[in-house]
Amino acid sequence: MTPDRTGERELATALLGEASSRLVRTVDGFHRDDWSAPSLLPEWTRAHVVAHLALNAEGLARCLRGLVADEAGEARSSEPETMYDSDEQRDEDIRTLAEAEPSEIRARLMAGSTFLDEAIAAVPRAEWATYVERTPGGRRMRADSLPGMRLRELEIHHVDLDAGYTAGDWSVSFAEHLLDAMVKRVQNTEPFEVKPLDTRRTWVFGSGEAEYPLRIVTGPAADAAWWLTGRPAPGTLSCSHGELPSIEGW
Repeated sequence: MTPDRTGERELATALLGEASSRLVRTVDGFHRDDWSAPSLLPEWTRAHVVAHLALNAEGLARCLRGLVADEAGEARSSEPETMYDSDEQRDEDIRTLAEAEPSEIRARLMAGSTFLDEAIAAVPRAEWATYVERTPGGRRMRADSLPGMRLRELEIHHVDLDAGYTAGDWSVSFAEHLLDAMVKRVQNTEPFEVKPLDTRRTWVFGSGEAEYPLRIVTGPAADAAWWLTGRPAPGTLSCSHGELPSIEGW
């Protein structure tokens, strides 16, 4: 494992506690009708978003627990558990939990977050380089990428709740972390550069044919990162020539 990957994992792990606490404070402010209010995600209420975050924590914990030796100290003898049994089962589980009482959804969120924290702490250092699967035979992910994945889920979907927390509340360090992750995701487009006004770093996105000079997108790092997840572009962003590049939904 390279030092950079170790550093990224440790940074994400360190930020998880505060991100989770902020989310819980928002959720605890919901009254009964607030749970059924629409989120920023199509066809999902706030209850769906919180249910997804609860089940996401449980799934990540299941993956990581499969990397831990048993209580007798013997090494694991089988492949790690997948995050979800299938995409269809994941979607059904979210729908089912979203229809439960708000107290149950909150309890699952809290318990899932605790299970995940415990699983992260228990993974042996040598196992972080192991690959796990999202679903059986599906996308493979290095275990050391999972804390960062969870951090992104928490921060992005906290904004999706549309309950007062916005991308403008993200730290520059998280915005940079999200931009780093989006570089790997935004590929099927003409290359362009993102040059935020509040960080010294720049990012190049896309893998298609390039026209020079590259289009340069400027604005706050957090707003650029939010837009690159496929959300509507904030008015704070501008492009050096032409319109902002088209970004597919998450």
